[in-house]
Amino acid sequence: MAELPPSSQEVHIRVNSKRTTSNSNNNTVHPVEIAPPAPSPAPAPAASGSFIEVKHYKKWFPWLQKMGALDVDRVVHRHQGWRLITCMWLHGGVFHLLANMLGILIIGIRLEQEFGFVLIGLLFVISGFGGSLLSALFIQSNISVGASGALFGLLGGMLSELITNWSIYDNKLAALFTLVIIIVVNLAVGILPHVDNFAHIGGFLTGFLLGFVFLIRPQFGWVHQRYAPIQYSPGRSKTRFKKYQCVLWVLSLVILIVGLSVGLVALLRGVDANNHCSWCHYLSCVPTSKWSCNTKAASCSTSQLGNQLNVTCSSNGNTGTYYMQNPTDSKIQQLCTQLCS
Repeated sequence: MAELPPSSQEVHIRVNSKRTTSNSNNNTVHPVEIAPPAPSPAPAPAASGSFIEVKHYKKWFPWLQKMGALDVDRVVHRHQGWRLITCMWLHGGVFHLLANMLGILIIGIRLEQEFGFVLIGLLFVISGFGGSLLSALFIQSNISVGASGALFGLLGGMLSELITNWSIYDNKLAALFTLVIIIVVNLAVGILPHVDNFAHIGGFLTGFLLGFVFLIRPQFGWVHQRYAPIQYSPGRSKTRFKKYQCVLWVLSLVILIVGLSVGLVALLRGVDANNHCSWCHYLSCVPTSKWSCNTKAASCSTSQLGNQLNVTCSSNGNTGTYYMQNPTDSKIQQLCTQLCS
């Protein structure tokens, strides 16, 4: 699931101090109107400066927000809980869309052929919901879109299906090793900036639990007994499922219901999970010398005297002096972004 710049409902404008990806340097800036400042009773040239906050927008950002992207502020304060579902049908670009669709085709077709459209469809949607829920609890300043959480749910379902139906597979260890490597590699990619790894983790855990519930298979002895000739009467009747399968089914269902319920209640009450886990943010992004994981908005104060414009970044104290007359909002956005980055 892709992580996009934060939304704003304030009259002030903000700048997103988070670094954009390498292919976003040519993005246009969405113009934002600034409410005119109240007239000063005693205007003076030295006091003509005004506090301006700017936000970096991408051209397509408002459309994603209007079409159902995951915006925590709107989910909590505007009661738009449907965004936890609709966000998985949106994507942040052609490459994002193609990558997710390719993964769904490779994994989803195999599971659907074995377990049917209904079960795999429910697994996909519920896993996407679980991914959106965990993402909303930890990433509350940015919006997110994408089906990656649901895709990771399919991977989690494959893993639990392998575990619960362990006895029917021949190359058990080889299949388990291959699947674990695929999951680990994909989760490792999530530590890059602008990738919502919490949606991946939440979707994977939800799909993993659902796999024990939806993808359980009857043991071979019961199937053989069911289709045996009438004259054949085994000494001991086989049950449809083994005991460990039944135990995993019950435990997974209880954990899943409790986990989703508690998470949803916490989200609607406005709980920020980062306040209860100081290190969890590293699960979604690990800062390095090549990129920053800072998603907090930085503000700039500006003052203008004649053609001289002074811009100061509040987060790092960098100050720049520029000579221009009547600078546009987009120009101030660019200058503030440069100073705060």
